[in-house]
Amino acid sequence: MSVASRTALVAVLSAACWFAWLGWDTTYQTDPATGVASGPYEAWQVLGCVLSLAAVVALGSLVLGPWWTVLTVTVAFTIAFSVTASSDETGLWGVGALLVAFGVAAGSTVLAMIMKAVASRRRARAA
Repeated sequence: MSVASRTALVAVLSAACWFAWLGWDTTYQTDPATGVASGPYEAWQVLGCVLSLAAVVALGSLVLGPWWTVLTVTVAFTIAFSVTASSDETGLWGVGALLVAFGVAAGSTVLAMIMKAVASRRRARAA
């Protein structure tokens, strides 16, 4: 499998994490007692998205290397977010996209570096 096809696979899986877990939910919940609105995402959706994206980063780190994975996952996930969020009437989706990009880049960098360290340690033990 070529680098281009592995990159495309990681990108598609990253975007799929957004659409499968969060991209479809636009409903806010209102607490009947307090009238406070929250959402649109539930904790289980965010947790599922984070765990799925972590699996993509772990896999990508093995097949693409850490830095290319971080770049690919961050760009693909942020674009997927932007596709659904850009219909926001307030215009704040751009701020959200920056925050999503920063968060995904930070989280995927940490995980990719852990994966790199584990792989290096395994190679050292095997040698």
